[in-house]
Amino acid sequence: MPVRAKWQISTEGGFDPLWARNGRELFYRSGGKVMAVDVTTEPSFQAGTPRMLFEGIYERRNNSMNYDISPDGRRFLRIKAAEQQVPALNQIHVVLNWCEELKRRVSTK
Repeated sequence: MPVRAKWQISTEGGFDPLWARNGRELFYRSGGKVMAVDVTTEPSFQAGTPRMLFEGIYERRNNSMNYDISPDGRRFLRIKAAEQQVPALNQIHVVLNWCEELKRRVSTK
Protein backbone atom coordinates (compact mmCIF):
# COMPACT_ATOMS: atom_id res chain seq x y z
CA MET A 1 0.00 0.00 0.00
CA PRO A 2 1.42 3.45 -0.91
CA VAL A 3 2.45 5.79 1.88
CA ARG A 4 0.26 8.89 2.11
CA ALA A 5 1.49 12.11 3.61
CA LYS A 6 0.28 15.71 3.86
CA TRP A 7 2.23 18.89 3.24
CA GLN A 8 1.03 22.40 3.92
CA ILE A 9 1.45 24.50 0.77
CA SER A 10 -0.18 27.80 1.76
CA THR A 11 -0.21 29.62 5.08
CA GLU A 12 -3.07 31.85 3.88
CA GLY A 13 -5.47 29.13 2.79
CA GLY A 14 -6.61 28.19 -0.67
CA PHE A 15 -9.09 26.15 -2.65
CA ASP A 16 -9.62 24.55 -6.08
CA PRO A 17 -6.14 22.94 -6.33
CA LEU A 18 -5.03 21.94 -9.83
CA TRP A 19 -1.86 20.15 -10.87
CA ALA A 20 0.10 21.23 -13.93
CA ARG A 21 0.09 18.41 -16.44
CA ASN A 22 3.85 17.99 -16.07
CA GLY A 23 3.42 17.41 -12.29
CA ARG A 24 6.00 20.04 -11.35
CA GLU A 25 3.64 22.85 -10.35
CA LEU A 26 0.52 23.14 -8.22
CA PHE A 27 -2.03 25.91 -8.75
CA TYR A 28 -4.75 27.00 -6.38
CA ARG A 29 -7.11 29.89 -5.76
CA SER A 30 -6.88 32.25 -2.83
CA GLY A 31 -9.69 34.79 -2.96
CA GLY A 32 -9.49 36.39 -6.40
CA LYS A 33 -5.85 35.34 -6.85
CA VAL A 34 -4.48 32.35 -8.74
CA MET A 35 -1.37 31.09 -7.00
CA ALA A 36 1.38 28.75 -8.16
CA VAL A 37 3.89 26.63 -6.24
CA ASP A 38 6.84 24.77 -7.77
CA VAL A 39 6.95 21.16 -6.60
CA THR A 40 9.63 18.48 -6.74
CA THR A 41 9.09 14.85 -5.79
CA GLU A 42 12.61 13.40 -6.11
CA PRO A 43 14.41 12.48 -3.95
CA SER A 44 11.55 13.58 -1.67
CA PHE A 45 8.59 15.93 -1.84
CA GLN A 46 9.39 19.63 -1.58
CA ALA A 47 7.17 22.62 -2.24
CA GLY A 48 8.49 26.06 -3.08
CA THR A 49 7.15 29.41 -1.97
CA PRO A 50 3.68 30.27 -3.31
CA ARG A 51 3.62 33.12 -5.83
CA MET A 52 0.67 35.02 -7.26
CA LEU A 53 0.21 34.59 -11.00
CA PHE A 54 -2.70 36.99 -11.44
CA GLU A 55 -5.86 38.22 -9.76
CA GLY A 56 -9.25 39.50 -10.75
CA ILE A 57 -12.97 39.17 -10.16
CA TYR A 58 -14.05 35.82 -11.53
CA GLU A 59 -17.15 33.69 -11.19
CA ARG A 60 -17.22 31.30 -8.29
CA ARG A 61 -19.42 28.28 -8.87
CA ASN A 62 -20.29 25.97 -6.02
CA ASN A 63 -18.89 22.46 -6.32
CA SER A 64 -17.20 23.04 -9.68
CA MET A 65 -13.85 24.25 -10.92
CA ASN A 66 -14.01 27.55 -12.72
CA TYR A 67 -10.53 27.54 -14.17
CA ASP A 68 -8.16 25.29 -16.05
CA ILE A 69 -4.69 25.35 -17.55
CA SER A 70 -3.67 24.50 -21.09
CA PRO A 71 -1.74 21.25 -21.67
CA ASP A 72 1.49 23.20 -22.34
CA GLY A 73 1.08 25.08 -19.02
CA ARG A 74 1.31 28.51 -20.64
CA ARG A 75 -2.33 29.69 -20.62
CA PHE A 76 -5.19 29.77 -18.14
CA LEU A 77 -8.90 29.80 -18.77
CA ARG A 78 -11.13 31.48 -16.17
CA ILE A 79 -14.77 32.50 -16.15
CA LYS A 80 -14.89 36.24 -15.65
CA ALA A 81 -17.73 37.75 -13.64
CA ALA A 82 -20.17 39.79 -15.69
CA GLU A 83 -20.04 43.48 -15.02
CA GLN A 84 -23.20 44.64 -13.36
CA GLN A 85 -24.56 47.64 -15.20
CA VAL A 86 -27.34 49.48 -13.45
CA PRO A 87 -29.26 51.86 -15.71
CA ALA A 88 -29.27 55.47 -14.62
CA LEU A 89 -32.71 56.35 -13.32
CA ASN A 90 -32.11 59.97 -12.56
CA GLN A 91 -34.06 61.40 -15.52
CA ILE A 92 -37.69 61.28 -16.58
CA HIS A 93 -38.76 62.27 -20.09
CA VAL A 94 -42.30 63.58 -20.38
CA VAL A 95 -43.82 63.93 -23.83
CA LEU A 96 -46.74 66.34 -24.01
CA ASN A 97 -49.38 65.83 -26.70
CA TRP A 98 -47.85 62.50 -27.56
CA CYS A 99 -50.80 61.49 -29.77
CA GLU A 100 -50.13 64.49 -32.01
CA GLU A 101 -46.42 63.75 -32.00
CA LEU A 102 -47.11 60.14 -32.97
CA LYS A 103 -49.39 61.18 -35.82
CA ARG A 104 -46.75 63.60 -37.08
CA ARG A 105 -44.03 60.94 -37.04
CA VAL A 106 -46.03 58.18 -38.74
CA SER A 107 -48.10 60.24 -41.11
CA THR A 108 -48.15 58.90 -44.64
CA LYS A 109 -48.17 61.57 -47.29
